[in-house]
Amino acid sequence: MRKNFGAKPWTYPQPVFIVATYDADGRPDAMNAAWGGIDYDDRINLCLSAGHKTVKNLLDAQAFTVSIGTADQLVACDYVGIVSGNKEPDKFAKAGFHALKSDFVNAPLIAELPMALECELVSYDNEQCHLVGRIVNVSADERILDGQGKIDPAKLRAITFDPVHNAYLVLGEKVGNAFCDGKVLKG
Repeated sequence: MRKNFGAKPWTYPQPVFIVATYDADGRPDAMNAAWGGIDYDDRINLCLSAGHKTVKNLLDAQAFTVSIGTADQLVACDYVGIVSGNKEPDKFAKAGFHALKSDFVNAPLIAELPMALECELVSYDNEQCHLVGRIVNVSADERILDGQGKIDPAKLRAITFDPVHNAYLVLGEKVGNAFCDGKVLKG
C-alpha cells in the first residue's frame, strides 16, 4: 500500500548547492539553493527567485559558481540559506567563507567548500525563477582527491537536503557499480 502526499518538491538526493557571485563592488556573496540539477553535459538548472542579492549579482556579472555543500561546512551552508545578502552585506564573511578567484569566470570560489562548478549565465526566466548556467569548469581541492586524482565522495562528504524532514543528510556509502551491476539481468 502506498500513501499519497500530493504534488510536492521532493526528490532524493536533493543537492545542497552554494551559489556564489561578486557584487558590483567585487564583494563576494553566497546563497544556499536546494532546488537544482544537471541538464545536458554542460548545463546546470537552478530555481532562484529574483529577489535574492545573488541573483542580481549573477545577472550583472553573467557568471556564478556552484559549490557542493559539505558536512564539514554544514553550519555555514545553512547560514547563507537563512540570511539574506540584501540585509546582511557581510554574509559571506560571517559564514566564515574566504573567496578565491576563479580562473574561468568572474565569480568567487569558496575556499572552505572543496568542489565547485564554475558557470556562465545562459538564461534566467524571472517569472519562472529558472536559471540555466553553462558549466565552464569543475574544480576540486586536492584534499578530496583519491589516489587516481579523481574526486573521492567519502572525502567530499557532500550533504543533501531532506525536504520532508527539513534535515541535511551526508552522502558517501558505495552500494554498487554504475553501468555494470545491471548487466546480470541482460539476456
